[in-house]
Amino acid sequence: MQTLHQIQSEFQEYLDQQTFGTEPDNLYLPVRYIMSLGGKRLRPAVLLLCHKLFNDNIAPAMPAALAIEVFHNFTLVHDDIMDQAPLRRGQPTVHHKYGTNKAILSGDVMLVLAYQYLLRLENPDLITNISKLFTKTAIEVCEGQQMDMDFEERTDVTVDEYIRMIELKTSVLVAAAMKIGALTGGAGENDAKRLYEFGRNLGIAFQLQDDLLDSFGDPEKFGKQPGGDILQNKKTYLFLKALELADADTKTELLNWYSATDFDEGKKIQSVKGIFSKLEIPAHTEQLKTAFEEKALGRLSGLNVSPDRIEWLRAFAKRLMQRKF
Repeated sequence: MQTLHQIQSEFQEYLDQQTFGTEPDNLYLPVRYIMSLGGKRLRPAVLLLCHKLFNDNIAPAMPAALAIEVFHNFTLVHDDIMDQAPLRRGQPTVHHKYGTNKAILSGDVMLVLAYQYLLRLENPDLITNISKLFTKTAIEVCEGQQMDMDFEERTDVTVDEYIRMIELKTSVLVAAAMKIGALTGGAGENDAKRLYEFGRNLGIAFQLQDDLLDSFGDPEKFGKQPGGDILQNKKTYLFLKALELADADTKTELLNWYSATDFDEGKKIQSVKGIFSKLEIPAHTEQLKTAFEEKALGRLSGLNVSPDRIEWLRAFAKRLMQRKF
């Protein structure tokens, strides 16, 4: 079996051959720009990986992988506008580089392009089934984004609501990519559903780990300075679990930091991290992350592929979750 890196490289070669439209240039130039900024290409890679579990020839699945990646980048363009983010992958965001109106319209055309790429699939029955799943997933991602925005204004967000939000905003796209890959590879519906649940649970575990690394990660290994979620007052699992476990004084201190408008950034990060550490929030987050990871791995039992390929997928999941602090 190919390594994930080899699959990512193969997809990148396919991606580099795409033009993403030409005229009017002001519509398609921002599309080409965001698609050129790199990234791990994780979602198309897992789609191709799951295809390869059932069919070694990944070429027929490339249009679906492209659709997933274009859709993902469409969400980034619009998310950056909503977050007023200046940078994406170390470069100016699309709306900062080209203006908000162009970014909105270019994002819109990316969503349509994603469906156009799905139509390149060779099997008409697959196009119908995959388009239904793709549409359901696209709606769920938007629902997750709205929940995330709503949380900014709410003071009563629960842990269960947060898990549901990251499931919709993040993990359902990973899950859909895995199921689509299985279907393009010729898998039966039962195997495709197992891989969807594998991806859904693994995606939640991945986001919980990302939340943890954002506060406690080693900047050299994680790729950015820790504390971004704290500075943005994000209601992550760490914050919500801390509120759940804190005594009255500690809870007041934490809420004061999250409502403060004038503060020293370094002091805020260290103080909030101190509260998290005192309440053993990293350990609680690790425990919940591991529970979702184990749920994911449990979905591989009974998968109708050879044991060595199941082990390959299991090893992929383990590697994905081994990002350290």
